[in-house]
Amino acid sequence: MIDLTVAIPTYNGAHRLFEVLKKLQAQTNTENLAWEIIVVDNNSTDDTTTVVEHYQAHWQANCSLNYCFEAQQGTAFARQHAVERARGKLIGFLDDDNLPQADWVAAAYAFGQTHPQAGAYGSKISGDFAVKPPRYLKSLAYYLAIIDRGLTASKYEPHQRILPPGAGLVIRKQAWQEAVPQRLFLNYQGREAGLASEDLEVVIYIQKAGWDVWYNPQMQIVHQIPAWRLEKDYLVSLMRCVGLSRHHIRMLRLASWQRPLATPVYLLNDFRKLLQHLLVRPKISKSEIVVACERQLLLSILLSPFFLGKKRYQDWVKPRKNKRFFPAIKKSFGY
Repeated sequence: MIDLTVAIPTYNGAHRLFEVLKKLQAQTNTENLAWEIIVVDNNSTDDTTTVVEHYQAHWQANCSLNYCFEAQQGTAFARQHAVERARGKLIGFLDDDNLPQADWVAAAYAFGQTHPQAGAYGSKISGDFAVKPPRYLKSLAYYLAIIDRGLTASKYEPHQRILPPGAGLVIRKQAWQEAVPQRLFLNYQGREAGLASEDLEVVIYIQKAGWDVWYNPQMQIVHQIPAWRLEKDYLVSLMRCVGLSRHHIRMLRLASWQRPLATPVYLLNDFRKLLQHLLVRPKISKSEIVVACERQLLLSILLSPFFLGKKRYQDWVKPRKNKRFFPAIKKSFGY
């Protein structure tokens, strides 16, 4: 019986995996803990396999280090694969740029034992910046998965509309299997897909199923942030993806009968917020990047219902129409 699985989805993360695995190999207070590590190679084209094989050959920690391959690219697919392969009752997710503190595994397991109704709980996340953090960082920290809600554990209540990110998130396997569909709608496949927030989709399903969601400051990780993630183009692109995904996240929180009524209300309120942002001069001085990010987020949230409606049509209606209609046309003409 395995107590905890640490899952590391990675795409072309060979140069980052070294440090993550080194941190996991040095975990403390795990002598009486049965745990494992799974690296989920999400269709990488670099030396990810070689890195894992190197560590497996020299592995000295009191846990197993396993490798698996997920060909369907996207974080949601990699995490689902990890859940299916995991033998642990608890599954702790680390991205390949997340460096856990020495007691992260022990703290993750301990919290799960003392909070049996917790279906998911997130870490305290600080940033390790390749360049000096800009002044505007505080207003965008959440979108970079930097989380500090204090030194006391606290529960994310549904009315707060705030949930932990996927980095450093621990999921109870039972909660995932009972509540989360095998295929998420927000299957993140890169910025070009225009989607994000697939980690929030998972946690919302778990919270709606009646499980508690917590913040646990005893679990601490460091998120490595390269210089390019602080540049305007990346941040504006990130805000676009977050905004375009917002309508789906909103609708997930509502009962089915509420959704048709809520949509026009959200549209009017989002249009008001965008108009106010464009016309009203802010009372406090903000950097150009923050203003651009806020504007892109508000615009994308307003467009989200239409963007996602088009995506649903492309993903579900159009393929079925092509499958059923066009083959019949071709057959009738003797093709």
